[in-house]
Amino acid sequence: MDIIGIDLGGTNLRAGVVKEGVLQPVVSQPLKAHGNHAEVVKQIFGVIDKIIDSDVKAIGIGVPGLVDPVSRILYNVVNIPAINETDLRGILEQRYRLPVKIENDANCFALGEFHFGAARSYKSVVGLTIGTGLGAGIITNGKLFTGKHGGAGEFGMISYLGKNIEYYVSGRFFEEVYKTAGEVVYKRAQEGDIEAGYMYEDFGRHLGEVIKLVLYVLDTECIVIGGALKAAFPFYGRSMWETVRGFPFQRAVASLKIVASVLPGSNILGAAALHLLSVKNGAVNN
Repeated sequence: MDIIGIDLGGTNLRAGVVKEGVLQPVVSQPLKAHGNHAEVVKQIFGVIDKIIDSDVKAIGIGVPGLVDPVSRILYNVVNIPAINETDLRGILEQRYRLPVKIENDANCFALGEFHFGAARSYKSVVGLTIGTGLGAGIITNGKLFTGKHGGAGEFGMISYLGKNIEYYVSGRFFEEVYKTAGEVVYKRAQEGDIEAGYMYEDFGRHLGEVIKLVLYVLDTECIVIGGALKAAFPFYGRSMWETVRGFPFQRAVASLKIVASVLPGSNILGAAALHLLSVKNGAVNN
């Protein structure tokens, strides 16, 4: 069946139809993230209305916040405050008369890679989205795991070196520690700048410590890195692996796969995949 997948980001709203596992052309527009509730909902309606037709049988949406596993009410949506504590799923179902599933955007990223991308050969996967913040989606034994309150995988909030992990493993790291924008560091690294290379090596070591934490907690098979910093993987991958190889359980390291995502629209595909059941011996838990 055709499914509309929506990626509701803090700055952009993107949507596309997934037809037989293939993402059709994507509609994208800047999001009025600090608009009122009616404005944000109107924008979501607008992108859906551009691509919906009679073949569409369901809608999936990823949001930059937490989703209550039972009520599906949104909470902790820091970057889009107008939709905090709202039943966005119910609003969409009432308008379009289609089944709607809603989930955290990092969880959607992990599902996209699990169903369509680099993690298709694995049953236990962690998707790390590294951009302005750090998000994580967890798939274990073929099922999406969100925890009792929908907040499983928020590794970025864990205390680390006097701050929290997100301070060191996100775009904030370059701004806070090196007082420069991540985009500038990336451009300099592409030009062969040695200092930028050192910054990425430092970043890679912190990311390696996060991956060791993930291994202690989940002993996963595959980690896929997405978000804005996935493009810089060649610059920090070596120091990341040097750190990961210090993990005491070497069998876990030897079989671990860590890759940067190359799947276009993984969040949108993952949002659509919320409707795919009984795939790879499991179903998503909402």
